[in-house]
Amino acid sequence: MACFTVPAGEAVVTTIVKKTMEKKGIEKKENDGSIPMTRKLKWLSNLLWGGSALLAFEHVWHGEVQPFFPFLTAMSNPEDTAEMLHEIATVGVSMAVLVTSIWVGICVTADMIVRRPSSTVKSTF
Repeated sequence: MACFTVPAGEAVVTTIVKKTMEKKGIEKKENDGSIPMTRKLKWLSNLLWGGSALLAFEHVWHGEVQPFFPFLTAMSNPEDTAEMLHEIATVGVSMAVLVTSIWVGICVTADMIVRRPSSTVKSTF
């Protein structure tokens, strides 16, 4: 019903952190051969915004989100509100944790690739 709100909230936070880091000039040195944290945060932000947008569209498609107040159809009934909050706490949080875990794997892999020594093998062709 509203599971997309947790990844969207995390996306807002990562976007704000990235913009703040860019504004303060943190990690301007890119000569050390590593990927800047601001770029990595942009990857996470893009993953979260994209997933949240797709989930929001899916919820609109199924009529769980409406264009007028209270926006979420589950907010009109107390029993549905309890079910919605449970879904946010379980499904929404687990999706955000999964996306963040995948992002950590991507960052570790990207750092390993960047730090890999260049090959000195000569071509025989």
